[in-house]
Amino acid sequence: MTPSRSTDTTASPGQPHAKGSALEVFTAFLMLGLTSFGGPIAHLGYFRTEFVERRRWLDEKAYADLVALCQFMPGPASSQVGFALGLMRAGPLGAAAAWTAFTLPSAIALVLFALGAAWLAGPVGTGIVDGLKIVAVAIVAHAVWGMARNLCPDRTRTGIALAAIFIVFLVAGPLGQVSAIVAGALLGWWLCRGPNDAAAVDLHVPVSRGLALFCAGLFGALLLGLPLLAWLGESHAVALVDAFYRAGALVFGGGHVVLPLLQAEVVMSGWVTPDEFLAGYGAAQAVPGPLFTFAAYLGYVSAGALGAILALAAIFLPGLLVLIAVLPWWNRFRQWTATQAVMRGANAAVVGILGAALYQPVWTSAIIGPFQFALALAGFLLLTVWKVSSLKVVLLLALGGVGISVFGL
Repeated sequence: MTPSRSTDTTASPGQPHAKGSALEVFTAFLMLGLTSFGGPIAHLGYFRTEFVERRRWLDEKAYADLVALCQFMPGPASSQVGFALGLMRAGPLGAAAAWTAFTLPSAIALVLFALGAAWLAGPVGTGIVDGLKIVAVAIVAHAVWGMARNLCPDRTRTGIALAAIFIVFLVAGPLGQVSAIVAGALLGWWLCRGPNDAAAVDLHVPVSRGLALFCAGLFGALLLGLPLLAWLGESHAVALVDAFYRAGALVFGGGHVVLPLLQAEVVMSGWVTPDEFLAGYGAAQAVPGPLFTFAAYLGYVSAGALGAILALAAIFLPGLLVLIAVLPWWNRFRQWTATQAVMRGANAAVVGILGAALYQPVWTSAIIGPFQFALALAGFLLLTVWKVSSLKVVLLLALGGVGISVFGL
């Protein structure tokens, strides 16, 4: 039986509702893991729709604060946000459930692809993928619309969001996103000062400071120690873990940014051929969930099932360690008056970043004609006007994509 969704409206603003179970978290994230196409920015839109609007696990400001925090850290931002949401909802088991449910569907699909299961071939499969890309347009547009109304309520913050859009387009890649958030934070500190925000109540983060310090130390020890172990020994497994751990630890922005690092590690070493790498990358675009699961494909091609498991765990581990290391201090930090001004500006910048991503790559990769535009608009209206669940919108637009593909529209 599917756990019921929270309908309690008595909780304080910003405060998560009554704690849930790991099963509830797993069920919610499994559905997202099966349907969240469009890359990390689209994933943040899916998360907002599901956990801020529908389930109301936290409010808009708390969610935006969490997104801004994860954008600053190395690793896959959307997976870090999902891990934190599971942690706040159901403790360590909830965090594990969120990560597992969101990650495994795409990882398994990519391993099957490595085994030769070309299950997305033909016009029907192509249409489903195209329809799901259009879903991402509707989801991200819905997220931009909702977040802009809540996080950019005045001219100052609207201007910061607009400036963030320009920065993202002028400075390509994750550097542009980080620069936009830094600029938004500085402008917020200067222009958005005011009384303490009553909505910025503590979030339940069941992580002790001792565990946080341990995770920080482990992050550094693995980053420095794994290359030494790989150099001293001749174990392919250790070398594999070292390569994927460094890729996950040294990349900001996640997603496509990690690809050059992975190519340097697995192609130049001879573990994976250039053709195998490109084929897997193409398949990774056709599955839901985080692009970091591309590591499972590369690990399988390199070292079989054990390689897939080691590569998948190693590439996600550093980002999760850094997140755990930071979370215990997050509540105190976000209560300060100056910090709240900084976060007002940073949150407005997050809206701008999401708006820029709505155009590139979400819109440009999905909307290639009038029928795709009409389908995306229908999805947006279903979400915003008729309040249809995101799952139903995913199914309807996937069927619409099949129709467009089959009839050649």
